[in-house]
Amino acid sequence: MKSDTKSIEDIKAIRKIMEESSRFLSLSGLSGVFIGITAIAGALVAYFFILDGSIHYNEYFRNLPAEESFSLRWQLISDAAIVLLLSVLLALFFSIKKAKRDGKNFWTPISRRLLINLLIPLFTGGVFVFILMLQNNIQLIVPCFLIFYGLALVNAGKFTFGEIFYLGILEIITGLVSAFVPGWGLIFWIFGFGILHIIYGLAMFRKYGA
Repeated sequence: MKSDTKSIEDIKAIRKIMEESSRFLSLSGLSGVFIGITAIAGALVAYFFILDGSIHYNEYFRNLPAEESFSLRWQLISDAAIVLLLSVLLALFFSIKKAKRDGKNFWTPISRRLLINLLIPLFTGGVFVFILMLQNNIQLIVPCFLIFYGLALVNAGKFTFGEIFYLGILEIITGLVSAFVPGWGLIFWIFGFGILHIIYGLAMFRKYGA
């Protein structure tokens, strides 16, 4: 009986070692919460200070002179870029902190593969959004942000917690739905990048801690 118990414990230990060697397990649930808060803050900045309280930003831009419309478009892109930069820094900060707490190395072959698989769709989406800006297709910018970000999460999900994969699927669905109602892009931004991240972060924190 004792031999059977020891064998089961050995199998569990081996399985844990194999999982840790093939998946990046230092992602922090708290980073998801703070990323969500940052995204909502960015949307509020856009709503109050760039769009003058207009939810339907495509109609708002349509009624502006070309020069002013061009300036405001780049203000929105700058706002989104700042949100993205802060989100990346928050994810790195909390993940490095979690790795140190667990006595693990943050920068490993697995974390590098995760980062590469994450960045390829993100970079592609960034270039595509830039093209949309140049062609004045602003109504598709938020859907593209959500869809390419979702694809990045799905792509990276195989190297970390499975919840990342499902978050990516939800982001893609949110982006596709928002493409049908482009006038409500700001609301979908808050839902996709804000609320979904907060829910995901709280769930991860409850399940895995930190």
